[in-house]
Amino acid sequence: MEKDTEVAIVGGGIAGLFLAISLHQIGVKSRVYEAVTELQPLGAGINLLPHAVRELDELGLLEALDRVGIRTKDASYYNQHGQLIYREIVGQAAGYQWPQFSIHRGDLQMLLLDAAKARMGDDVIATNHKFVGYEQDDHGVTTHFVNRDGEPLPSVRSSVMIGCDGIYSVLRGLLYPDEGEPKYSGYTIWRGVTPFKPFLSGADTIRAGWMPVGKIMIYPIRNNIDDEGNQLMNFVATQIRPKPEKWNFHGAAKLEDFYEAYEKWDFDWLDIKGLLQKTEKFMVYPMVDRDPLPTWTNKRVTLMGDAAHPMYPRGSNGAGQTILDARFLTGAFKRHGVCEAALQEYDKERVAATGKVVLMNRANPPDTILKVVYERTGGKRFNKIEDVISQSELEAILNDYKNVAGFQVKQLENKPAYV
Repeated sequence: MEKDTEVAIVGGGIAGLFLAISLHQIGVKSRVYEAVTELQPLGAGINLLPHAVRELDELGLLEALDRVGIRTKDASYYNQHGQLIYREIVGQAAGYQWPQFSIHRGDLQMLLLDAAKARMGDDVIATNHKFVGYEQDDHGVTTHFVNRDGEPLPSVRSSVMIGCDGIYSVLRGLLYPDEGEPKYSGYTIWRGVTPFKPFLSGADTIRAGWMPVGKIMIYPIRNNIDDEGNQLMNFVATQIRPKPEKWNFHGAAKLEDFYEAYEKWDFDWLDIKGLLQKTEKFMVYPMVDRDPLPTWTNKRVTLMGDAAHPMYPRGSNGAGQTILDARFLTGAFKRHGVCEAALQEYDKERVAATGKVVLMNRANPPDTILKVVYERTGGKRFNKIEDVISQSELEAILNDYKNVAGFQVKQLENKPAYV
C-alpha cells in the first residue's frame, strides 16, 4: 500500500510542529494532523532554557525567537515580604553559547507553524483531524481520524506514527488503557498576561513566596508592545487547593478566586497587586503530572512531549524536554532510517532522561529554594539571608536540577549534536 507520508504526527502543538520542521531538515517527509479546525495562539508564558534554544538555533529559528520573545537575563527568588533570597545570572551572560528566552506559548506555536508552512508548504498540517485509533503491520501504520462532527475521514498510511497529542493523549490511553487519571499535586495554578511596566533588569524571571502563603512567578514575554513602554507581563500564581472534581486544562477563572493570598504583599520594586488587578483574563489549571512510563513505544508508534512525560511546571523545562525529544528522534531516524530501530533508540534514551526530570520536578526543582527559606524562617522576615541558607546550598539546589535536566554550561558545550 502506498504511504501518504513517512511520519504521521498526531497533534499540532509545539511537539508536533517542531518535529515536522526537524524532520524536514534531514529530508524525511511528515504531516501533522490536528483536531482543532484552526490553530490559535493559546496559553501564557513559558521559558526556553539554553539546551532547547540550541536545538531551535540549529534549525535557524533564533532570529524568529528574537522577534517575538525576550532574552532572559536573570532569575530571582524572593520571600513574600519582597526580600531577595538569591539572584542567578542566566543565558549567555552565565557563559552559555545560547540564550534563554521568555516567550508566550502561543507566539512560539505560531512561529513554528509559520516556519513549517514556509519550508514544507501550507498542507504540512491537516486540521479538523481528530485521532481515534490505529493499526500497524510489518510495513507501516494506518492511522484513523474523524472530523469535529464525528464523521470518519480517510485513514493515513505511514512508516511510523508519533503521538504528540498532549496530556489528554488518545494514543497514550490506547497504549496504557488502565493508567487512570493524572496525578494531582495538591496545588492549583492561575495564569494570566497583561501590559505592565518593566521591573528590575527588564528581563528577570522572579519566583516569590511559597505555597502556604501563595507562590507567584512573574516575567516579561514581549517587549515594546505599546507607546507607553510596557512589556507583556506573564504571571503564574500557585496555591494549595483540594483536588478538583473534574480536570479542566482550559478553565476560565476570576481574580477573587486566588487574589486574597497576595493582598498584603508590598514589594517596593514591583506592584504585584496592581499587575493582578490589571489582568483581564485568568486561566486556571490543576498542577498535575503522570508517573514515568516504562516505554512510550509499541513497534511503529511512540509518544512525545506532554503525551509522553507531562511534568509539573516548576523547572521551566516542559517545552524544552519536548524539543529535545524531537531532536533526538530526528537524529535516530538519520542514523537508522524511519523504522522501528530508530524508535527503540529514541525510547531507550528519552524515557530515562525525561523520567528523571519528572521526578526532580516533584522533589527538588529550582523553587525548592523558596520552600527551604519559608520553612526555616517560619514565613517571617530575615535579617540576613546567610543566616538562613548559605550561597553554596542555594547554588547546589540549582546545580542539581541543571545536571538532571541536562543544561549545565560545560555539559551542554560538550554534548554532541543530536542531528
